[in-house]
Amino acid sequence: MRSLAIGATGMIAQQLNVETISNNIANATTTGFKKQRAEFQDLLYQNFRRIGSTSSDAGTVVPTGVQVGAGVRVAAVARVLEQGNLNVTDNKFDLAINGSGYFQITLPSGDTAFTRAGNFKLSPEGIMVTADGYPVQPNITIPSNAVDVAVNASGEVLVKLDGQVATQNVGQLQLATFANAAGLEAIGDNLFLETPASGQVVTGAPGTPGFGRVVQGALETSNVNVVQEITTLITAQRAYEMNSKIIKTTDEMMQQASQLR
Repeated sequence: MRSLAIGATGMIAQQLNVETISNNIANATTTGFKKQRAEFQDLLYQNFRRIGSTSSDAGTVVPTGVQVGAGVRVAAVARVLEQGNLNVTDNKFDLAINGSGYFQITLPSGDTAFTRAGNFKLSPEGIMVTADGYPVQPNITIPSNAVDVAVNASGEVLVKLDGQVATQNVGQLQLATFANAAGLEAIGDNLFLETPASGQVVTGAPGTPGFGRVVQGALETSNVNVVQEITTLITAQRAYEMNSKIIKTTDEMMQQASQLR
């Protein structure tokens, strides 16, 4: 009774599907979060009558044959990279990327991580950092006597010092892009790491060809559509129930067969 194993593969696949949807919904309000989507593949088939095999001495062939599948498996959990909405906060250190690219963050290990979450803060030394205190790369230090900070669309950080009229440039933000951004490794805290699947990082100034523009006083929201996720969740739940019904039905059939006299 292959249907027992087939139903089990379906339940396992839908369990992971529900877990993926649950993570999306849980992060519906996470800054810069990109939703994920479970993708499935059918398993190997057993041929009881091979397609295209000869069926007579006259050279006729079997047009369809008999193939029985072994179930389903999860092929990938892909990250959907479509742009989230821009939510205006009016906080001078909230930065959003409108378009392609990631902010670069220096980890305590010295490695570079990448993020779409631009809810930055200032360290005690005036360095622009993440909520966990990791500095933005390249390092940008805001003078203690600065009375105003402006970040233009090209990523230039301009400050107005106390007693001065002209603004002063204290740094230039650089964005990072990848040939396959979906291949980045998520490590939590809204951070990603480069992998062989993502390709090598390419950096450039915001607003240049291939890079998005920086929007000050705004944050990119999650691209999770809660209504769509709830609909997908109901579909996954029904698929799980149907696969469990397959196992129950197969068990009843086996009981009937074992009771034959």
